[in-house]
Formats: sequence, C-alpha cells, structure tokens
Amino acid sequence: MLMYPQLDPIALQVGPLAIHWYGLTYLAAFGLFFFLGTRRLRHMPYAAIQTPAPWTRRDVEDILFMGVMGVIVGGRLGYCLFYKPGYYLSHPLEIFFIWQGGMSFHGGLLGVIGAMVWYARSRGRGVWQVLDFIAPCVPTGLAAGRVGNFINGELWGRFSSPDLPWGMVFPHSGSMQPRHPSQVYQFLLEGLLLFVILWLFARKERRERQVSAVFLIGYGVMRFVAEYFREPDDFLGLLALNMSMGQWLCVPMILAGIVLYATAPARPAQPAAARAA
Repeated sequence: MLMYPQLDPIALQVGPLAIHWYGLTYLAAFGLFFFLGTRRLRHMPYAAIQTPAPWTRRDVEDILFMGVMGVIVGGRLGYCLFYKPGYYLSHPLEIFFIWQGGMSFHGGLLGVIGAMVWYARSRGRGVWQVLDFIAPCVPTGLAAGRVGNFINGELWGRFSSPDLPWGMVFPHSGSMQPRHPSQVYQFLLEGLLLFVILWLFARKERRERQVSAVFLIGYGVMRFVAEYFREPDDFLGLLALNMSMGQWLCVPMILAGIVLYATAPARPAQPAAARAA
C-alpha cells in the first residue's frame, strides 16, 4: 500500500502570481501535439497532397490554435451540460468561471471536432482528412492531463484491496483506505497505449475515416474499462446499469467508431490531386 505523496499543485509562485502544474501539463500537451503534428506531415497521404495546398508546418500551427479553443470551450460547456446541467442553468455566469475547475473530455472532443470542421471548410480540405491527421497526436496530450490530475490529487479511484501493492491512500478523498490510482491507469491506457496503437496504425496509409474510427473505439473502450476503477463523481454516483457518466458517454463514441470503420471507403484515402485525376 502506498501513500499519496501530497504534491504541491503550484509549481512556481512569485508574489501573487502562481503557476500550477496542471497548467503546465496543458502546455506540455500542446507542445507534444505540435511536435507529433510536424512528424505526421511525413505520413501518407499528407506528404503527397498538393490540392488545394500542400500540408505544411503552418497547418499544424493553425490546427493547434483552433484545437486549443475547441478544448477550452467544448470541455467547459460539456462539463456544465453533461455533469451539472441543473446547477449551471441556475447559475449561468459561473459557466465562465473556468478557474473553479470542471472540464469534460467528451465535451472537449466535440469542441475540437467542431473546430476542425470549421478549419477544414475554411481551407478547402476534407473534414475527415483533417480529423484523421490529428487523431494520432491527441493521446499524449491526454496522458499529460492525467499527470496533472495525479499531481492535484484528484479523480482518485475506487477502494482497492489492502493487499494491492500499488493501492494508494488519497487523504483528499476523506478516507484512509487504499484506492486504485486510476489517474495512472488512464495515463497508461488512454494516454500511452492508445498513442502507440494509433501512431503505428496511422504510419501506414489507411482508408479515409479509419484512423479517426480507431481513436474513437480505442479511447472509448479504454476509458470505459478505466471507469470501473475510478470513483464516480460524488454528485452523480452510478447511473443506469451501474455505469458511470463517463462510461455512458463512451458508448456512443465506440458505436460511432465501429460505424465509421465499417463504412470507410474501399480504398486508401488518396490525395485530392490524385482523386481529381
């Protein structure tokens, strides 16, 4: 059994200015996305696309900016709508109080998809071409976010057996019983493992929509499994079929991924110029 190390969530403080580790993990996530995005430019079909314009580093920069906006807006609105709709309908101004915490991955995902649709339309690119491009670059950012959750001592797991070697006591939880370090589980599953699967899968040219489909299925399944070890939100508890809100939100993700993969075009996605030939 382990004891949570009581990490200071503030990385650096100069007078009234405090830099939190959680904010730094967001910066790390965006930096990793940019690094991987520039490497993704070498993958097919992106390395061969010429119409309406070649994929360049500038595309990665613009996509990152739009993605950040999508994460923040979608993540916050998703949390308010999925987890506490009644409260925020009664206190609408608090939707903007991001510093109080409360972000939803599933809301952030919808926000990013919306941002990428706008980006694709504005650049004359296919929506799935853009979504397939970014999908393998996302899991490392999710991993960074779980590191932030662990440092903050939040989103701890359900009670574990006292005999579990890595069972951890989180004093913030109000109990001194060991729990599953679910942040670590999610870091390993939907962060590192999903990244390896997606990156290896996407290195070879795939049918349009398949990379996005693998992301949806992979994240959905891994998050669904991890939720069995994560303590449900105290204001929601378990819902129908003893499933958490996170699990219910993963169900449409998995189904959508299966449909996308099954209905992918019969040939690999071709550069726009090749399709026009």
